[in-house]
Amino acid sequence: MEPWVPQISINESNDRQWHETMADEKTTKFPVEATHIMMFGRSVGDYSYEDQDFAEMAAPPTFPQAVAQFDPDYFLRPRIDKPWFGSGKNPSGVEGKPASSGGLHAEQHFEFERPIRPGDVLYAAQKQGKTWEKESKRAGKLMFSERITEYRDENGELVCTARSVGVKTERPVDRG
Repeated sequence: MEPWVPQISINESNDRQWHETMADEKTTKFPVEATHIMMFGRSVGDYSYEDQDFAEMAAPPTFPQAVAQFDPDYFLRPRIDKPWFGSGKNPSGVEGKPASSGGLHAEQHFEFERPIRPGDVLYAAQKQGKTWEKESKRAGKLMFSERITEYRDENGELVCTARSVGVKTERPVDRG
């Protein structure tokens, strides 16, 4: 099976603008290693990475999300000194009612300018995107928010743009 290779398009004015604002934004350094790509591929059921030359492999399309492993502030990353909300039926380590009724991850989009390869060192910077609302019969108002993450290489060139959409409900879903 041939590795997936995205279409390439470079927007130089966006690259220049990013260089000017990079110092003002929190960025997360994301070193890309071949075994990291291989293990990520396995986790999504793609075993084709085991037969590839590590120097030539391209990361799977959803690989940029692995930046969470390098972000010490990522809210789902367990920390030794804090109770972890967890992901099971019952929160592990959190006493009482959670601070939020929660929300859910509604969409994720990735746009690539070039493949991500072993040896790349990427820098991820996030910014708030659009927000909008929609009325629902069973949960009241649905509040959508978009988060944009730009992944740039050591030269500041855009490699990937990820767009994540989350949704929160006005009230718990009416199951009746």
